[in-house]
Amino acid sequence: MKEFIEQAKKILQIEAKAVSALVDRIDERFVDAIEIIYSCTGKIVVTGMGKSGLIGKKIAATFASTGTPAFFLNPAEGSHGDIGMVTKGDVVLMISNSGETAEIVTIIPTLKRMDMKIIAMTGNPNSLLARSADVSLDVSVEEEACPMGLAPTASTTAALAMGDALAITLLNKRGFTAEDFALIHPGGSLGRKLILTVSDIMHTGTDIPVVSTDTFMKDAIIEISSKRLGITAVVDSGKKLKGVLTDGDLRRGLEKWGEGLFSLKAEEVMTLNSKTVNTKILAAKALAIMEKHSITCLVVSDGGEKVDGVIHLHDLLKAGIV
Repeated sequence: MKEFIEQAKKILQIEAKAVSALVDRIDERFVDAIEIIYSCTGKIVVTGMGKSGLIGKKIAATFASTGTPAFFLNPAEGSHGDIGMVTKGDVVLMISNSGETAEIVTIIPTLKRMDMKIIAMTGNPNSLLARSADVSLDVSVEEEACPMGLAPTASTTAALAMGDALAITLLNKRGFTAEDFALIHPGGSLGRKLILTVSDIMHTGTDIPVVSTDTFMKDAIIEISSKRLGITAVVDSGKKLKGVLTDGDLRRGLEKWGEGLFSLKAEEVMTLNSKTVNTKILAAKALAIMEKHSITCLVVSDGGEKVDGVIHLHDLLKAGIV
């Protein structure tokens, strides 16, 4: 067991060293690569073979999800027609540790004839790929974590890290925000929190529990129970919001008046100055208000007078906000 632990530690140290060594290689070539990608009017075409291809797919995905449109091209398929996916205005990011990968080398002349800008990411600065590229980024490593030096390990980690450096630097240069991120990640938790507003999930129309100020409490209780939200809005004759009645108000009312509660009117028991939200605020913000005030339901009112809807904690749970 001790042997395994020591081996794992050594592997991580080798890979950490490979990434750390990249820091001193962030120079004007990196800046040039950023400017080429930033100025791209098309998409970033990432290509690589084998393990470099797997890394390339992840880099392309990171670009695409952080504001830089990109896709992955298998270079072997590229030489058999798929290079047709590359169009004017695109920039090609080619990944090859040796810089001499046959499938990569094969498509370089075609890309040159198409007048494509090429950024190389290679561990061999003297390779054909490095010499053919407009900008070549050095991702060489002293050693692989594989004891035989055969399986790409530290080298692929270094390439992945350099890809992240490119993508996140571009993210900052573009002013890409969390809201921008959410728009292209609508299925994710962050996307839901930054996109869904109260109006998207609130109860509206006949689903809104509402009674008038002169409604007797016995009828108000029926309204609360039938709408199953633990609350009802209380409005005056002009339909203006005057307060709310909650399950808590009912419990406190029974303690105070006993059975006499049922003969009282809603305005005599309701909570005044109740917390409200407008339809346009984020559902996540509504959740924060509920948590702050230890409540489970909010009346939605854009003008603070008309009742537009009601939102319950359970609605936020179902929408994946919590």
